[in-house]
Amino acid sequence: MNIQEKDSDSKKQYTNHLIHEKSPYLLQHAHNPVNWYPWSDEAFEKATSEDKAVFLSIGYSTCHWCHVMERESFEDEDVAKVLNNKYISIKVDREERPDIDQIYMSFCQATTGSGGWPLSVFLTSDKKPFYAGTYFPKKSRHGMRGFIDILQGIYQKWDEDREEVEDSAEKMVYMINQMSNAEDDAEEELDEQIFHQAYNYFKKSFDDKYGGFGQAPKFPTPHNLLFLLRYFKTTNNQEALNMVEKTLIQIYKGGIFDHIGFGFSRYSTDRRWLAPHFEKMLYDNALLLMAYNEAYQATQKPIYKEIAEKIIAYVIRDMTSPEGGFYCAEDADSEGVEGKFYIWSKEEIVDILGDEDGNLYCKYYDITRKGNFEEENIPNLIDASLATIEADSALKEHLSNLSQKLFEVRKERIHPYKDDKILTAWNGLMIAAMASSGKIMNNSVYIEHAQKAIQFIEEKLIREDGRLLSRYRDGEAKNLAFLEDYAFLIWSYIELYQAVLEPQYLQKAIKLTEDMIVFFDDEKAAGFFLYGKDSEQLIARPKEIYDGALPSGNSVATYTLLMLSKLTGNEMYEEKANQVLKYFSSKLKEAPMAYTMMLCARMYAVHTTKEIVLAGNREDKLLKEMINSIHMRYLPFATILLNDGNGKLEGINDFASKQIAIDEKATAYICENFTCHKPIFNLNELNELMN
Repeated sequence: MNIQEKDSDSKKQYTNHLIHEKSPYLLQHAHNPVNWYPWSDEAFEKATSEDKAVFLSIGYSTCHWCHVMERESFEDEDVAKVLNNKYISIKVDREERPDIDQIYMSFCQATTGSGGWPLSVFLTSDKKPFYAGTYFPKKSRHGMRGFIDILQGIYQKWDEDREEVEDSAEKMVYMINQMSNAEDDAEEELDEQIFHQAYNYFKKSFDDKYGGFGQAPKFPTPHNLLFLLRYFKTTNNQEALNMVEKTLIQIYKGGIFDHIGFGFSRYSTDRRWLAPHFEKMLYDNALLLMAYNEAYQATQKPIYKEIAEKIIAYVIRDMTSPEGGFYCAEDADSEGVEGKFYIWSKEEIVDILGDEDGNLYCKYYDITRKGNFEEENIPNLIDASLATIEADSALKEHLSNLSQKLFEVRKERIHPYKDDKILTAWNGLMIAAMASSGKIMNNSVYIEHAQKAIQFIEEKLIREDGRLLSRYRDGEAKNLAFLEDYAFLIWSYIELYQAVLEPQYLQKAIKLTEDMIVFFDDEKAAGFFLYGKDSEQLIARPKEIYDGALPSGNSVATYTLLMLSKLTGNEMYEEKANQVLKYFSSKLKEAPMAYTMMLCARMYAVHTTKEIVLAGNREDKLLKEMINSIHMRYLPFATILLNDGNGKLEGINDFASKQIAIDEKATAYICENFTCHKPIFNLNELNELMN
């Protein structure tokens, strides 16, 4: 399709090759004057035949600065003319192709010292990078070089010094491969000091007043909190728990939480958690749900359960497809303005709620005539006393009802764009979190939503030959699944098994784990590659370990291998996990705070674990009470198995299948490394032992 031809049968002036894609992000750019191609052989063959460099732009649909660069440059005909005449331009949705994003982001970070999105990379026609940056303004300003100047300068270099450019690109590929798979000293052992080192880092960077760590912009990074909760459990260090609690309360009080419609935004631009970039991501809400679940277990404070329930209410209402899968994200912008959907004036609030209720609401939620955000207001509880609200049930209910009235009015506003693609990895996280919530809160509705979502994955995202795929949208499943898809989905199967104790989920976790090892394991060294041996082979095949916005595939794979070893008795899984931990040991020692999910796995590996085996009839009242009592407790190093006498555990966990109900009574066995204490027949004794 020639970009220079104007559409005759459409109101859109331009249409490019992205029009045939399903990715919401790529479709957002399908009517740019830039002649975009998706990542494809066609695009690179064209670059070769026309002897052009490739401009690669990577982003995602809810990325604020991606929208800015599109408005300034990609919708601009002058920029499009340069790109179309002198380059082949390729657009990639980083959420669909994390492999491409990871490789070229590592190049950008290595050569510029920073990274982010939109990611802008210049490549040779054989995919080798030679120049990178992130957002570029159209014209030079504030010391930033303008995009048109960059395009002209790189074209001149490409045209006049080709040999130098290609030589540089070759060296860059070598560097990327060295960075991606630098061998660690496999003989190096990790000791407990690594946990104290990470804890001390968080203690030093902790914000005593507002919670969280470091300076603005501030990210909740929930897996850091999961690590600190486990650190508290193993050391009884109260300060670790205090840091978690302070952070979870403050982010809830802040504007990063949507007090009208619920759910958390990506991060805060300020120390107080007041002003977010307003996009809401499925994975943030899944990981935060895990953190609130575990904080509730560890403290039994109802506030954490209530916040978890609000996250789930948001996800079920706004982020769940009719078929049960979970959508990706909601944008920050509506009507071209960031946050417009979420902000209020005091006059508007009083007009909707009336003088008395309006002023009451404004008092608690920091809403003033002056405004707290660009002359408007983000509702928040930063300066309110949460304890006062929680203690006054009538006030709490009244404020909740007023929020609901505002929600009904807000529904009539133009809603931010929803990225409705369904990613296996992110669904895995939310299924795991929601199954855990259902387990802890004894809520069958949450478990049913988790089961429906996993059924969707099984029906839509697993090929006939059993190979997992990574993305579904608009009737199309696409892309061979990556390591994180496998690891996160295995996690969800394990959490579903722990919630409902149905062996089918354990069986499916085992099958996926075996497949993960086949497709991703580095048989020559250790660790798991980001993409499979049957996937498109790129200029590098990295192993990701950094636990950034998401925990890494290697971290979660290691964690699930360890859990599965205890759930099945298969020592091979534990051996594989320990190989990964040894392989990455020097990285962990250098900066343990960057690998907190891997530290959770390491804790699981070295801590004394408990296998709790219950035996008896599923419908037995005492057995149900035992299950609920165990589920309520914070036992991060314990697994629970049920032998209900139907023989389904045989071949999955032969050890557990031999622990039987004595005299047909509900029986509990608490075991350590598959050696069990005497059988328990009453709830009080079970509780005492677990305490």
